[in-house]
Amino acid sequence: MKVLIFGATGAAGGSVLRTCLDAPVVREVRAVTRRPLPRMHPKLHGIVHDNFLEYGGIAGAFAGIDLCLFCLGVSATQVSEEDYRRITHDMTLAAAEALHAASPDALFEYITGRGTDAEGRFMWARVKGSTEQELIRRFGAVCLRPAAIGGEPSASAPWYYNLIRPMLGMLSPFRSLYVSGSDLGRGMLQIGIERIRGRVIENPEIREFAGRAAW
Repeated sequence: MKVLIFGATGAAGGSVLRTCLDAPVVREVRAVTRRPLPRMHPKLHGIVHDNFLEYGGIAGAFAGIDLCLFCLGVSATQVSEEDYRRITHDMTLAAAEALHAASPDALFEYITGRGTDAEGRFMWARVKGSTEQELIRRFGAVCLRPAAIGGEPSASAPWYYNLIRPMLGMLSPFRSLYVSGSDLGRGMLQIGIERIRGRVIENPEIREFAGRAAW
């Protein structure tokens, strides 16, 4: 399986990247990032790119892909509403469009979050919810809604995430409240293996997919 990852320098994406590199079912990992990745691996091909709204210059990165894991995102507390919409909706749809053009049979998986709701009270929930709906309608995408993620340390994460990250594991017994970074990655790969399409997957089911991974 050839995997394309966005957001590999983030807390969730870093864990997903590590899981993909360790997984025998993955032959190649391409990671699109703004800056070179600090790690080296025989499977890993880094692609440095600075415009996440336009991919014409790196169209080849999307060719021959089986699974695109879109882990790129930002907290609504870190940016303006306009920038949040641009990052959360516009950048995500641009990547999905580029993938569909180059690898129409590939699955696009998008990490949103617990509480996402297109009709919700909060701006971030509505933006993510409308993004989910468009991805599912246009591309048959799978949208994952993890709760607390025990991910990698990340300089781009909100300050409070790095503060509480060491304590998140205490939520592990509660299947609706927590998923480890490795289980998030395993769940995403297993979803691709089972060829799931066009639906939302909440935290407990992410953990179920991870538990079914037999590799």
